[in-house]
Amino acid sequence: MKKSVLTVCMLLGIIFFAKAQKAPPTASEMATKSIEAMDKKIKMNATQKNVIYNYTLDLCKEQVALTKKQQAGMYNEDDISKFYRKQNETSKNIRNILKGEQQTQYDQYLEEMLRGGDKKKKKGKHSKEEEEEVVTGIDGLKLPPASNP
Repeated sequence: MKKSVLTVCMLLGIIFFAKAQKAPPTASEMATKSIEAMDKKIKMNATQKNVIYNYTLDLCKEQVALTKKQQAGMYNEDDISKFYRKQNETSKNIRNILKGEQQTQYDQYLEEMLRGGDKKKKKGKHSKEEEEEVVTGIDGLKLPPASNP
């Protein structure tokens, strides 16, 4: 009796966890989310949104295909380099669509995404004066000057 109850509980647990796993986002969902985030930082008109959405959708389709190849173990370094070339090409095309100040805002948006996105800062006991300054770009790679004891 105990074995049958335990077996039923295990089966229910397995079914519950199998359903709890989220399906990976589709390319259109990823592109829509990306455009929404970009529109918050860069005020775009409807035409710009539509054209940039198409570029982003193509890139997201490539990303989904690459992810599937990686999960199947069927990818190689050429696939990754092709994806990076496509990513650079897409970024260049988006910059061509944007005008003036939008281009600098887009560059700032890309830098923010490379740093990890628009994450909310945790409020803690430490004040802003105690926060460490984050250095980006080439200056972030330089070693601090050696201190002589």
